[in-house]
Amino acid sequence: MKELAFQSSPRNINIFFLPRHLQRFWGASGYFWQTQWERLLSTFESNEWILFIIGTALVPGLCFWAFNGLLLVVDTTGKPNFISRYRIQLGKNEPVDPVKLRQSIPTVLFNQTMISLPMLVIFYPLFKWRGDPCCRELPTFHWFLVELALFTLVEEILFYYSHRLLHHPTLYKKIHKKHHEWTAPIGVISIYAHPTEHVVSNMLPVLVGPLAMGSHLSSITVWLSLALIITTISHCGYHLPFLPSPEFHDYHHLKFNQCYGVLGVLDHLHGTDIMFKQTKAYERHVLLLGFTPLSESIPDPPKKMESPLGPSGLFPHK
Repeated sequence: MKELAFQSSPRNINIFFLPRHLQRFWGASGYFWQTQWERLLSTFESNEWILFIIGTALVPGLCFWAFNGLLLVVDTTGKPNFISRYRIQLGKNEPVDPVKLRQSIPTVLFNQTMISLPMLVIFYPLFKWRGDPCCRELPTFHWFLVELALFTLVEEILFYYSHRLLHHPTLYKKIHKKHHEWTAPIGVISIYAHPTEHVVSNMLPVLVGPLAMGSHLSSITVWLSLALIITTISHCGYHLPFLPSPEFHDYHHLKFNQCYGVLGVLDHLHGTDIMFKQTKAYERHVLLLGFTPLSESIPDPPKKMESPLGPSGLFPHK
């Protein structure tokens, strides 16, 4: 019997009750957060650029490594079994190849420290020009929801087209092939990429939205942290209960020519998810609300056994 599952983006998301509860929490704690923010401003008075770097680089980076640290324990040891049983590509990364992992980690660290950090330093004057990211008043909860929706839309558009461009044979061979060395991805390789790809397809899609909106640092910090956590989930290789489905992007790593976007909206419009929709992975592309792995409740069809005499049963294969 299938576990209760909730179909996730791009098909059916019905969580309208959530903002109401969050708004209630925000209303009760808004004064507290405003007070803490003003204390931070006082601490970093005349050095707001340091506060900006902490909010855009340090906090999201800590979120990334805290989450990936837990996943790496499972990837390298296969334990706890409770998590490893939710693996999407069965038989892959059980455990992960330690040599391949050690070769990938330096690229991830390089992208974070030598690409992302300098980009954020360069972007700080642009954010100051567009609107002070460290202004004293925090954004309202409703305005943050509007920003979040627009950030997501901008990211979907920029990531889809830049990602699809990187699959052009010339660019793929020189740039994007590095990321696709992992046909069965794990969380930490979500930012394992050529430096050019990291700038064009990882950083710019998430920075352009906040820059265009002239967003507050608090909104930018939450958004960048969420973006890193979500891309980690998309690459983690596990379809875990109560977390967004990673089946969509995992299938992209498996097949290369499907599922280029984040939400899947542009893939639907451009028809770059047709093959995906014909698979069991598409049926499993749901928010799991139970504890039975979807690989068990919605298993792949058994592989057809081909006769050693060939398809006709009369002549052997050449």
